Amino acid sequence: MWWMDLLLRTIRLVLEGASRLIFGIMYYGSTHTPLPPITNLVLLESATALATKIRTKKLTSEEVVKSFIARIKEINPILNCVVDDRFEDALQEAREADELIRFGTMDEATLAKTKPFLGVPFTTKDCFAVKGLKQTAGLWIRKDMVAEEDADAVRVMREAGAIPLCVTNVSELCMWWESCNTIYGRTNNPYVNCRIVGGSSGGEGCLQSACGAPFGIGSDIGGSIRMPSFFNGIFGHKPTYGIVSNLGQEPVASGEAKEFLVTGPMCKYAQDLGPMLKVLGAGNSHMLKLDQKVDIRNLRYFYIEDDGGSPMVTPIQTELREAQRKIVQHLEKAYGIKAKKITLKKLKASVLIYFAKLGSVEEAHTFCEELALKKGSINVWMELVKWCVKCSRHTFAALLLGVLEKLNNHNKHTENFTKLLAMCADLKQEMKELLGDDGVLLFPSHPTVAPYHGQPLFRPFNFAYTAIINVMLLPSTQCPLGLGSEGLPLGIQVVANHYQDHLSLAVATELEKAFGGWVCPSEVK
Repeated sequence: MWWMDLLLRTIRLVLEGASRLIFGIMYYGSTHTPLPPITNLVLLESATALATKIRTKKLTSEEVVKSFIARIKEINPILNCVVDDRFEDALQEAREADELIRFGTMDEATLAKTKPFLGVPFTTKDCFAVKGLKQTAGLWIRKDMVAEEDADAVRVMREAGAIPLCVTNVSELCMWWESCNTIYGRTNNPYVNCRIVGGSSGGEGCLQSACGAPFGIGSDIGGSIRMPSFFNGIFGHKPTYGIVSNLGQEPVASGEAKEFLVTGPMCKYAQDLGPMLKVLGAGNSHMLKLDQKVDIRNLRYFYIEDDGGSPMVTPIQTELREAQRKIVQHLEKAYGIKAKKITLKKLKASVLIYFAKLGSVEEAHTFCEELALKKGSINVWMELVKWCVKCSRHTFAALLLGVLEKLNNHNKHTENFTKLLAMCADLKQEMKELLGDDGVLLFPSHPTVAPYHGQPLFRPFNFAYTAIINVMLLPSTQCPLGLGSEGLPLGIQVVANHYQDHLSLAVATELEKAFGGWVCPSEVK
């Protein structure tokens, strides 16, 4: 209906204008606290390079782990990205890794095959269980909960020799795109402190970018790997569904929503994505053909500039359009490849499709029930009143989602709801036929660079560019493309077809070579 489109567009424009004015004034003249300079070059190594140097005795695991512990201690007071740690246990495990190498019970080739990340530290977000550490998922009622065993993703990383260091900050129940909660507070962007780090894997993306860890584990149900990776200027990969186990993370997705939730790697360098995904995928990783060499000249390239003008989503910023255009130009200049510009009209309804798919899960616990730890349900209206007088233990973002959920539930059995589900199925088929087994899609990671703290409340549906890929069940790699005019990271998603993750990873490597990849937010001395 044209009048509904006009109304939604008007509301968005008013909110957008208000947010620019309010946050422009609020943060005018705000000071950025620069991160301490990098003086230890170990911090700049890729995870795979560190693993090789540890195996070949050029570095010890203990000195590597000590290096990252020291870095975390100096950056966390500024960024607030780490919420619990196991530093002493990690150092002990590092010494044990060094002893294993020193005694030579396994040769280098065997270690590389069976324990590819022996002695390399890693981190993960505070929704994955790491034995002995808090597992709060940013929910106040879980603030004292300690994991009794490792999540599957953490376990397989340990089996590969990697050493967990700490857990990182998330949004409340991992369902908002700014990492802020009532237990640990808000995480700051390493490039500009007054900007967000994204969510829900925001603390993880921040820590990786600030050189607090060589690599880490994230999870993604609507963009929770890719948005934080974009805002923090690193690589993040959302794998094909069903490859990496989600067991051991909170909250637990149920019903059809299980298919939207995936676990994947986050890191500074493209070369770490494949090896880490191979470990995380355990017995399923062979399905992704990660060892198959990809000649990027033999791929078909498509690009979509925007969602077609959704009235609920901010238009794509000019410099992000230009960054995508530069990729298209690079492909033609370097390889003679002409990427094809396409439009998919159904993308304009991405937000509505995403909520319709989430709302179609009848057997799932509601978000309001999850906020009450599945022991009943919170009264979202009462909590909003309490929030206004600073008495609620919930964030305003979580309460807003609770309201949206209730509004969405009223639409479940309408004709429009059914149309949206059919539209989703049609779009999924269109994407599948378009990409085939040799196609990749260049698609915006987000419509703007990292907004100010709190500004996502005025742009609640801007996660649409990542969320629609979740309901399509497609793999996608967020790739950094340098810094924009505000000193904030630019980026792009590279989307491939089901089980064609190796294609998006190969293109990520090419884009890193062409555009420089991650840019260190600290001075390097």
